[in-house]
Amino acid sequence: MARGRKSVTIRDVAEDAGVSLQTVSRVVNGGPNVRSQLRDKVRASIDRLGYVPSLAAQRMSGSRSYIILAINDRERTLADWRERRGTDWVDQMLLGGILTCSKHGYRMMVELIDTHSDHVERELGAAISALQPDGVVLTPPHSENQLITALLAERDIPFARIGSMEPGPGVALTMGDDGAAHLATSRLIELGHRRIAMIAGPAQYSLSGWRIEGWKRALGEHGLPWEGLLEAGDFGYESGTRATRALLDRNPDLTAIIASSDQMALAALEVARDRGMSVPRDLSLVSFDNTPIVRFTQPPLTAIDQPIAETVSRAVEQLILHGREEGGDGVIEVAASLIERSSTAPAPPSASGTA
Repeated sequence: MARGRKSVTIRDVAEDAGVSLQTVSRVVNGGPNVRSQLRDKVRASIDRLGYVPSLAAQRMSGSRSYIILAINDRERTLADWRERRGTDWVDQMLLGGILTCSKHGYRMMVELIDTHSDHVERELGAAISALQPDGVVLTPPHSENQLITALLAERDIPFARIGSMEPGPGVALTMGDDGAAHLATSRLIELGHRRIAMIAGPAQYSLSGWRIEGWKRALGEHGLPWEGLLEAGDFGYESGTRATRALLDRNPDLTAIIASSDQMALAALEVARDRGMSVPRDLSLVSFDNTPIVRFTQPPLTAIDQPIAETVSRAVEQLILHGREEGGDGVIEVAASLIERSSTAPAPPSASGTA
C-alpha cells in the first residue's frame, strides 16, 4: 500500500528556519514584532517546504477568521445559472477576490442573499454567525440596502459597498459609471451621431442613474437633445427588446443606442435585424459589461469594460489591510474603459448633420 505524503507542519517550518514556533505563527498570521530578516527567513522556509497554514489553526490563534465574505443577489444569480447564461459578474468577482485573499492568507466565500426585506436579515445573519467573516463585500443592490449595512455596522463587521456613494459606514467603491457613459456617448458624437438613445437599468441601482447623468452630460456639452431618447429596462433580454422597440417607434431618425447591459444590447441587435436595419450602417450599438459573448456576436459589440475583478480586489485589500479603519470620506473609483468593436461606425450621411 502506498504511503501518504506527510503533511508539513508549523514545527517543520520552525526547525527549518531555526526559529521558535511563536515566530512562525506571528509571520503566518501577519503579527507584529518580527524583524524583517527573520520574516524573510521564515517565508523562505514556508515556500521551500510547501507549508499551507491550517485555517482552523489560524482562527484559533486569534480573533480573526481569515474569511472575506462576498454577497451577491440570489434571485438574479440563480436565474442566470438556471438559464445557463452564466454570470460573468460572479466570475470576475471571484477572480479579483480569491487572488487577493490568497495573497494575504485569507479565503473568500460567496453567499447568495435575497433582496426581499423579509429574507435579508435572516439569511445574512445566519451566514455571518456561521462564518464569522473578517469583512464583507457587498455588490449592488445589496450595497445600498440599509437593512444589510445597518446589520453589519451593528455587529461591528467591516464591509465594502461596491456601486454606492452614499455616506455612512463601510468603504464605498464605484466603477466610474457616470464617466463611462459620458465616454461612450462622446465617442458616438465624435462619429457624427446626433440622435443617441440610452436603455438604462432599473432605478433601484444607483449606477443606473449615474449612467443616465453621464449620457445627458455628454449630449448637453454638444447641444444635443435627450428628450424621448431614454427607456429603462431590468438588465434582461426581454426588457431590452421592449425598450428598443419603443425607442425606434418614437425616433425614426435614431442612429445609436447605448444599452446598460450586454443582454439588453443583444436584444437591441435582434430588434434592429427584425426591422431590416444594418448594424452599424444604420444603427450603432454600445453595451455595458463586456461579457465574453459580445465578442462573438455579428457584428461584435463595442462595450464598456467594467473592471469588476480590480474593484473587488481593491475592496478586499481595504478590508484586510485596514479592517475597521474606514477608507475616509472619499469614494474609491476604479475607472472603466471603452472597447471598440464593429458595432459602432460613423453616422449615416443623412443623419450626421441633424440636431
